[in-house]
Amino acid sequence: MENSKQINWAPVLFLTSYHLLLFVLFPLYLYYHSPSTALIITTVILFGLTGISITAGYHRYYAHRCYRTNSGVEAVLLFFATMAAQSSALRWAFEHRIHHAHVDTEEDPYSVQKGFWHAHCLWILNKPAPVEAKVVPDLLKNKLVMFQQNYYKYLMFGTNALTVLFFGWAFNDYFGAFVFIGLLRLFALHHCTWFINSLAHMWGEKPFCQELTAVDNYFLSLLTFGEGYHNYHHTFANDYRNGIHWFHFDPTKWLIWSLNKVGLAHGLKRMDPVTIKKREIIESKNILLEKLTKSCHQKKEELETLVHELSDQIVTKVAQFNQLKAKYIAAKKENPSRDLLKELRLELKSYKKSLKQDWQQWMTIYNNIMEFEPLSA
Repeated sequence: MENSKQINWAPVLFLTSYHLLLFVLFPLYLYYHSPSTALIITTVILFGLTGISITAGYHRYYAHRCYRTNSGVEAVLLFFATMAAQSSALRWAFEHRIHHAHVDTEEDPYSVQKGFWHAHCLWILNKPAPVEAKVVPDLLKNKLVMFQQNYYKYLMFGTNALTVLFFGWAFNDYFGAFVFIGLLRLFALHHCTWFINSLAHMWGEKPFCQELTAVDNYFLSLLTFGEGYHNYHHTFANDYRNGIHWFHFDPTKWLIWSLNKVGLAHGLKRMDPVTIKKREIIESKNILLEKLTKSCHQKKEELETLVHELSDQIVTKVAQFNQLKAKYIAAKKENPSRDLLKELRLELKSYKKSLKQDWQQWMTIYNNIMEFEPLSA
């Protein structure tokens, strides 16, 4: 841990230099020039491609192995992720796995417990710990990952320089390409990514795990390609989705799902929806009981009993449903009679209907109790 207290001068110089250049050159460019529509659109597109390559590539593919893909897709993700200038895939995944293993502790490399700015970007300025083989053994065997690791600095500067030069030539505006595609894109991308480590551990709700600092925040998901549902992610880290509902903004999930549909991704990991409900029940039960202890409602004791009974009932049904589902899957593999499979399907359908009714009742109770007035001080 001694190394982590030393300054890592390479990122210090890089981040400081491009921030200063942007703050000087951006207003200067706007004073003398007007950016073309093509330049603005290209900047936005490259912001999206480099950003989603971090979330779909570095994060959900390399760090969590939420899905599998071929070397072609992997190479494309690595190309644009390298342009994002957020370190190599090996280093990024290593630090992220350490973050999940030791979240909110001293060993967490970007723990929000050390303050907003530490979690946001100051942690990058510390000399990093060596990559431990036992944490990323799979990535050390990956030829594409190791090629990028060995030549990362050249690849990062090369991909960015060539992209700026190409679009500078295409739009006949090298200055604009450098300011917008080079500096402004990196600035927006870096800070949006860093929000996941800072604001996504400070500002939002905790429907799945109250003990974690990680929160769910719809607004942050708009800035981070769907990574804003961070409380869910830290609770079920191997799910290829962060936003689990249809109305959740999660373009990374949509990309992985689309790749799967055209045969370019497989083995998508997805948490069972009933298990997710079970977790929500356990967490919301604790919230309700705490709310009731601080309220002066005349039926407080009666409601506490109801919360315990209904939550236990749902949790029990969830366990029974999962057992029944496992029995159905096993029976299907063994090729039993159609009558047995039909009977099991009907039983599963009945459990789902019952659980849905219990959940609706639970949400009604939850909303009612959360409106109670607290005890006066």
